[in-house]
Amino acid sequence: MGDQRDTLIFLDEIQAYPHLFTMLKFLREENRFRYIASGSQLGIALAQTPSIPIGSIEVRQMYPLDFEEFLWAVGTTEEWIEQIRMKFVSQESLSEEEHQMIMKRFRYYLLIGGLPEAVNRFLADRNMVRVRQTQSEIHNLYKLDASQYDSGRKLKIRKIYDLIPSTLENRKKRIIFKNIEDKKGKDFMDYADEFEYLANSGITLGVTAISNPVFPLIESEHKNLIKLYLNDVGILTQLLYGLNVNAVLDEQKSVNLGAVYESVVAQELHAHGFPLHYYDNKKKGEVDFLVDDYDRLSVLPIEVKSGKDYRIHTSLARFMGNADYDIQRAIVFCNDREVKKEDKVTYLPVYYCMFLLHPNEQQNEVILPPL
Repeated sequence: MGDQRDTLIFLDEIQAYPHLFTMLKFLREENRFRYIASGSQLGIALAQTPSIPIGSIEVRQMYPLDFEEFLWAVGTTEEWIEQIRMKFVSQESLSEEEHQMIMKRFRYYLLIGGLPEAVNRFLADRNMVRVRQTQSEIHNLYKLDASQYDSGRKLKIRKIYDLIPSTLENRKKRIIFKNIEDKKGKDFMDYADEFEYLANSGITLGVTAISNPVFPLIESEHKNLIKLYLNDVGILTQLLYGLNVNAVLDEQKSVNLGAVYESVVAQELHAHGFPLHYYDNKKKGEVDFLVDDYDRLSVLPIEVKSGKDYRIHTSLARFMGNADYDIQRAIVFCNDREVKKEDKVTYLPVYYCMFLLHPNEQQNEVILPPL
């Protein structure tokens, strides 16, 4: 028999047995086997378990496939992806042929998303009916799974979750609290637990408001102003367009893909370790996303545009023009092939969002100089 430390024990849906979290500490110290624990509601369990053995377990969050991983899945070579990455690093445009090739794959990603089962269904026979059925089944399971709450809370969670697609089509993109129960006078605190569940469960992406964009952004969060995105763009397009794939593939003028594009960028930022924030100011408007610019100790605003008027961004211009914020650069993701830079704003094709990496992903170690 081989070394017992080469034996891996896999504990699935561990959130159903929260006492096992504490046991993992002692099992690790025993050093007989290695353990992996997983669960669809692991984020909820970790948030609610007071006896997590810090230092004894390593937490890794799993996400739907991001766009780069989707490219791998559909057979795009790593060499070609690396060539595109180098163009992004040097702020160069792709050729027209390359641009059209990757935009076709990007539009497919908007339809299929990154849920492994949906991607596998697509790869099996390219039948979008089966892909949409899979997405619908998963979407319904997400709504049903709130087992630790009573029936009243479950209904509120489902209502908030159901409101997300239509809310993303609005200008403000925030859940209107009175729409949850059709009652006036409600505010965030009336639904704080439900919003926390939706974020911690991983089925939505919560984006918190920032009114004073100063590095680091965590110091200026407003938890009571939150936008929610679905965790997978394929589920969103299934809900919005169903089997009308041409709404996405043909870029029909009557269809505004703004919310869909924003959802992809939110997924990419989240999967790469960026906390999600947006700028909200009653007088100066909103900016889609804000991330910490660690290199400049500043804030990096990101706007997402799906139409041809991507250079029109009044709120971003006002934001950039505020000297108190000391914003040194901004990114606008759009459909255009060419990389352009005008003043402090860089216009990038939307697929380049897959290369935005948090500093924690870029560096293996940071060594301090001697004292």
